[in-house]
Amino acid sequence: MSRSRATLAGRITVLCLAVAGISALVAGLILFRLVTTTSRDVTRRVLANQADVIAAQIAEQGGGLVGRRRVVDILEGQGISVVGVGQRGLVTGTPEAVAAAKQAKAVDGGKVSKIVESGGRTYLVEARDVPRGSFVLVQQPSADRSTVRSLIGNILLGLGIGLLVAALAGIVLGRLLARPLRRTAQVAHTMRGGRRDLRVPVEGPREVADVAGSVNELADALQRSESRQRDFLLSVSHELRTPLTAVRGFAESLADGVVTGADAADVGRTICNEAQRLERLVSDLLDLARLSADDFRLDITRVDLTGVAREAADVWSARCAREGVTFRAEIPEHPVLANTDPRRLRQALDGLMENALRVTPSGQPIVLALSPNPVFQVRDGGPGLSEEDYQVAFDRGALYRRYAGVRPVGTGLGLAIVHGLVTRMGGTVHAGPAPEGGASFTIMLAG
Repeated sequence: MSRSRATLAGRITVLCLAVAGISALVAGLILFRLVTTTSRDVTRRVLANQADVIAAQIAEQGGGLVGRRRVVDILEGQGISVVGVGQRGLVTGTPEAVAAAKQAKAVDGGKVSKIVESGGRTYLVEARDVPRGSFVLVQQPSADRSTVRSLIGNILLGLGIGLLVAALAGIVLGRLLARPLRRTAQVAHTMRGGRRDLRVPVEGPREVADVAGSVNELADALQRSESRQRDFLLSVSHELRTPLTAVRGFAESLADGVVTGADAADVGRTICNEAQRLERLVSDLLDLARLSADDFRLDITRVDLTGVAREAADVWSARCAREGVTFRAEIPEHPVLANTDPRRLRQALDGLMENALRVTPSGQPIVLALSPNPVFQVRDGGPGLSEEDYQVAFDRGALYRRYAGVRPVGTGLGLAIVHGLVTRMGGTVHAGPAPEGGASFTIMLAG
C-alpha cells in the first residue's frame, strides 16, 4: 500500500467512496425493481380494462371476437396477442399466446386474470366470456427499452455524481481531521528531541481535541518531572561533592604529614563519618533505581504485623534512648495479619523512624503504632511540616531543598524510598500532622 493510501485522509476518502458507491447501487437496484414492478402492475390493469371493454362491446353487439379483425389488429399493434376460443372449443392464436393461455387455464371459459410463466417468459393473461365463446388477451410485461435505458443511464449518472461528491467530502473531511493530528504528531516528534516548550492547539472534534490536550498535559508533566530531576541531581551532586571534598582534604593532610599524633585519630573519624555519609547517599540512590526496575523482588506472604512491629520497637527504643528521645510503642496484643513482604516493610518503617529521630529534639516523643486495619503510624514531636510540605513530602529531594540549612536533613531520598516500597507492596502512605505536635506518616496495607 502506498503512503497516501495509508494516511487518514486517504482512508476516509476511500471509505466515503465505498459508502457512496454501495448506497447508489442499492438505491439503483431498489429503484429499478420498483419501476419494473410498477410498470407490470400498470400494464396488467390496462390489459384488464381493455378485456372488460372488448367483452362489453361484443356482448352489446352479439357474436364473438371472430371476424373482428380490426380489433385484433389494433391489439396486436399494442403488443397484445389475442387467443380466440369458439363454441366448439376451437382455439386460435399464436403458439406462444395459446401456450400461455392454456398455462393459465383461460381456454376453459370464465373470467381469468393471471400472471404465468411459459417458455421461460412471464405473461399477463386476461380471459373473458362472450356470447359465442370466449377470448384471451396475452401480453408480455416488458418495460419500454428506451425507458429502461433511460433508467439505467439515470442510475449511472446518480452513481457518478454520488462518487464525486463522496470523494470531495472525503478529501475535505480527511484534511480537516488530519491537520490537527499532524500538528500533534509534529509536536510529539519535537518533544522526543528534547524540547518541552511547544504545545498543540486544542481544536477540532472532541476526540482530536482530547489527543491534543493529552499531549499538552504530557509535555507539562515531562517538563515538571525533568525540572525536579534536574534540581534533584544538582542537590545530589552538591551532597556528593561536600563529603568528597572533606575526605580528600583530610586524606591529603594525612598523606602530607600535616596532621600527626593525636590529631590523626580525629581526622580518621571525620573521614570515616564522611565516607558513611557517601555510602548512605549511594545506597539510597541504588534503592530508588531498583524500585523503578521491573524485576524488583518482593516476597509477599501472610505476615503477623505485631511481630514486625515488636522487632522494630526493640531496635528503635534503644536508639531513641541514646538520643534522649522518648519512644513509645502502641502494638495490639492479638495478631494483625496482612499480605506483605516483611523485609521490605521493615525497611520502610526504619526509613520513617530514622527520619523522625533526625528531627525530634531531646525529650520529645516518637510513637510507633499499629492498628488492626492494618495501619502503621510513625508520629513524632518534632517541628512538623507545613500543609504544602505534606503534599510533596514523598517527592524526591522536595523536603531537602526546603529545609537544608534550617533543620537536620538526610539525603533527600528516604521518604521517596518509603513511598516506592509501600506502593510496590500494594499499600498506600501519606503524611499529615501528629497529635504529638510533629509529623505523622501512615502506612496502610492490604489486609
